[in-house]
Amino acid sequence: MPDFLDKLALDAKKTVNQGYYKVTAQGTFSQVSLKMAIIKNKQNAVITEIKAASPSRGTIRKSFDPQEVATAMERGGATGISVLTEPKHFSGSLSYLTQVREAIELPILMKDIIIDLTQLEAASRIGANVVLLIEALFERRYCEHSIEEMIAEAHTRNLEVLLETHNENEFEAAVETDADLVGINNRDLRTLKVDIGITERILKKVDNQGKVVVSESGMIAPADISFLRRCGAQAFLIGSAIMMAGNIEKKVKEFVTTH
Repeated sequence: MPDFLDKLALDAKKTVNQGYYKVTAQGTFSQVSLKMAIIKNKQNAVITEIKAASPSRGTIRKSFDPQEVATAMERGGATGISVLTEPKHFSGSLSYLTQVREAIELPILMKDIIIDLTQLEAASRIGANVVLLIEALFERRYCEHSIEEMIAEAHTRNLEVLLETHNENEFEAAVETDADLVGINNRDLRTLKVDIGITERILKKVDNQGKVVVSESGMIAPADISFLRRCGAQAFLIGSAIMMAGNIEKKVKEFVTTH
């Protein structure tokens, strides 16, 4: 039975074939490392996410200025900024990332359903520093290249890789790769159910092999960060709770400074 992850992958294929990622612009951008920014962080390393919509919540924030949102996040103390560029299910846009790059110096993660080399090329051309790859998509053979080949290709383009996992087997495989960061998504992309206990269960059972671990999704209150930090996560990717806040800067600060 196909699940939501299959739908995301099949739609990503269509978007690639439609030429969405064929980007002609080629800027020169500062090479900032999200991995180093997390390691050096003295508070909570929060990666804030700019997203307009999600499959589980629908519209999260109506019309907004990506540059204003990004600078508010930066003022709030974000370690890095994730920008959703997937257009069909998350109302993302490559132009959001381009605009954010012009406004901030922080490391930028291009968050998308990446299954093709043209997407890595687009990421490097528009100023991303990091790309998200999803372990399960490679296990399901949605990409012509292996995960190792895609990580190597990203590195040749000066892009770091956040490799996302959702269960113990995926996490075990991910920590053996050359990915710069390993993510644990608390949202099951097959069903869209969220459980922040996923991070705890995986880190209790599997050695992270010294990799920097990013917990993703499901964080609503600062207490969630404290819990996940105790579980062993070193960085926290937060989207909806921040994008839905009336005062984005203040909300980011709450997550960044909580003990």
